Amino acid sequence: MLNMDFSQRVVINTADLEWQNSPATGVLRKRLAREEAERGHATSIVKYQAGAKFNSHPHPLGEEILVLEGVFSDETGDYPAGTYLRNPEGFVHAPFSLQGCTLLVKLHQFQTTDSQQMAINTNETEWLSGHGQLQVMPLHQHSTESTALVKWPAGTHFQPHRHFGGEEIYVISGEFIDELGRYPAGTWIRSPHLSQHNPYVEQDTVILVKVGHL
Repeated sequence: MLNMDFSQRVVINTADLEWQNSPATGVLRKRLAREEAERGHATSIVKYQAGAKFNSHPHPLGEEILVLEGVFSDETGDYPAGTYLRNPEGFVHAPFSLQGCTLLVKLHQFQTTDSQQMAINTNETEWLSGHGQLQVMPLHQHSTESTALVKWPAGTHFQPHRHFGGEEIYVISGEFIDELGRYPAGTWIRSPHLSQHNPYVEQDTVILVKVGHL
């Protein structure tokens, strides 16, 4: 059990973690949250070294991926950095990476009624106007849960707000800031139900945000 108390705020700069071996040769990971050793709820940074592969396997309660670097592949295609993937329960694949890749991976976290499979290349997807100067790229929504990329231009301040159903952030580039700290690229933040903060940035910053799921 690692960071499985969802009533607690968790902040991890993934650059500070050591890579650990996975069951597949050439696939390394940094564990952020984990229910059991090799099954159940998990959030990790995963690195495929060039030529690494996994045997064919299913994903009970789904798999959610953001490709951070390189090209991730399986039988359905090749997915470059910036690709957002959702593979629901019942989906089976044998993933690999010819050149190597780094991923943010969330396992066993789909709602039971969510069976949508998705592959979005965010490099080719339009940004929409958000609050103030923010730009938003919606990626997924189901019931109370929603996931999006948010682009913060330098100097942007957002109003103080509370998170119904919690909030999870991964800082993709730049530096995200609030009254509790400063979070450089590679930082993962999970804030519990009804938590609140007053975020801002001093430099151009892009984050992945998931809300309403805790």
